[in-house]
Amino acid sequence: MMRQTLLATALVAPALLFSAPASAQTANDWRYRASINLYLPDIGGSTTFPDGAGSGVTVDGETILENLKMTFMGSFEATRGSWGVFTDVLYMDIGDTRTDFREMSIGGIGLPADASAKVDYDLKGWVWTLGGVWRIASDPASHFDLVAGARLLDIEQTLGWEVTGNVGPIPLPGRAGLSEVGLSNWDAIIGVKGRQAFGTDRRWFVPYYADIGTGASDLTFQVMGGIGYSFPWGDVVGSWRYIDYEMKSGKAIESLDFNGPSISIVFRW
Repeated sequence: MMRQTLLATALVAPALLFSAPASAQTANDWRYRASINLYLPDIGGSTTFPDGAGSGVTVDGETILENLKMTFMGSFEATRGSWGVFTDVLYMDIGDTRTDFREMSIGGIGLPADASAKVDYDLKGWVWTLGGVWRIASDPASHFDLVAGARLLDIEQTLGWEVTGNVGPIPLPGRAGLSEVGLSNWDAIIGVKGRQAFGTDRRWFVPYYADIGTGASDLTFQVMGGIGYSFPWGDVVGSWRYIDYEMKSGKAIESLDFNGPSISIVFRW
């Protein structure tokens, strides 16, 4: 409840700061922005993999992952006057192999003190956001937009494991296995985004974005903030982005989050 209250405050507060009427739009031409991003997130969350014994193997990806195989992130926005559309795509191929691993449970039972596991974990998937934009405030130094749309989470996770040592009460079928779980969730989202320029020539600026939503997921939200510098051709931005999912009860993937820095090259025309 506290987290949802803070998110609602984050969404509403900028609107109060920019409550003055939007400045009149005089240009009717389409304007475009496209970005290519280097995103290096830490991955967290809890997943229960079927183990063949009807109980399940539960792990947190953050305790396994140390190697990021590949990530790609890009966005595109087209605006005309006060209205526009945007899309944002994140692709991940993340995995790692760990030995002497203990941060897991089998059938709700943690590994005994004299046991450990070798695990091979892999996560592949897409996070795709698509929405509309309404600019409600704008001046030479800043703008503030409302956004509404949908986000797709399409994820597959694979876990291979082998428990060795004094396995104690762990049933035989759960001591080794290879299992895969996945989901494809659409959620409706609403949010805000914008930027605030500063400095004598207003080339430096602070970009921000926040959204919250639900649908196939119980709750999802995304927040981003950073600092950027404008050139005649576009912008260079350094930021921090956090994406969080809490799934509905009974899902094999119980929660998932992405948290880390991003460097973006933005082109304008």
